[in-house]
Amino acid sequence: MRYMRLGSSGLQVSRICLGMMTYGDPDNWAWMLREDAAEPIVRRAVEAGVTFFDTADMYSGGASEEITGRLLGKLFERRDDYVLATKVYFPMGPGPNDRGLSRKHVLAAIDASLTRLGTDHVDLYQIHRWDDETPIEETMEALHDVVRAGKARYIGASSMYAWQFAKAQHAARTAGWTEFVSMQNHYNLVYREEEREMLPLCRDQGVGVIPWSPLARGLLTGSRHRDGRRRTVRSGSDLLAGSMYTDADFDVVDVVRAVAAERGLPPAQLALAWLLGRPGVTAPIVGASKVGHLDDAVAAVEVSLSEEETARLQAPYRPHQVIGHS
Repeated sequence: MRYMRLGSSGLQVSRICLGMMTYGDPDNWAWMLREDAAEPIVRRAVEAGVTFFDTADMYSGGASEEITGRLLGKLFERRDDYVLATKVYFPMGPGPNDRGLSRKHVLAAIDASLTRLGTDHVDLYQIHRWDDETPIEETMEALHDVVRAGKARYIGASSMYAWQFAKAQHAARTAGWTEFVSMQNHYNLVYREEEREMLPLCRDQGVGVIPWSPLARGLLTGSRHRDGRRRTVRSGSDLLAGSMYTDADFDVVDVVRAVAAERGLPPAQLALAWLLGRPGVTAPIVGASKVGHLDDAVAAVEVSLSEEETARLQAPYRPHQVIGHS
């Protein structure tokens, strides 16, 4: 495993982040794994040197945070040996204040997350989405207070427009509050719209990029086919994937498969290697429902692509409507 700083912060993270959304209650989603099934995968990640783990309060209604806290507490000797990230925004109850980024909800949500995680702090506390109903100054001050209280070491953001991210950073900088050190955005070989504005902004401002869905919800691994066939439980039950990607994206998948075959690599390794080589990317957030998924992700860290291979992989790309911000 290799490690690097998260943006211009001093925080060192593994180049692969294990996404913990896969672990929870399969009654919520058929592809989720219970704790006993998740443990061998998380254990393999720890053995491979992965130290960066990402979850969110809303994953499986909080069950993901509970599983994450128990497994990491069991597999690491010290709390300081791993980097723990979680997120706030989506509804966690029926009340009007059980969601969003108001001061009331942010301060209540961090306490609830820490209880589920079984720890007194997270290393990275992220806003899961932009909240149009709350002034960004209110949110940034609340996040600053979370950091000042020692409940989070750093703060980050997730999918939004570049102007929104710049506005949030400006509000924090002007008031002397804590600024975001990371952007968790939707970025992979078949969705590259972030290259237009968000990624240049992050590179210019020293913000680390930790992309979600680096394999396009399995599309880049061959889990779905042009004719509609589905090869995995996740691809067969993931209704969102069908609305996120188009038939034209299979042109990219075909090239990934061809280059991977030439290199003697699984398509997942090749697609992740491309993402790891993109300027500004710190650590893709990889979901793993099998040990082999984790092994492919770790192996991708050591795969280097030639300029010719990179050009071939990028050539079939077609622009998309912006997705993933809601």
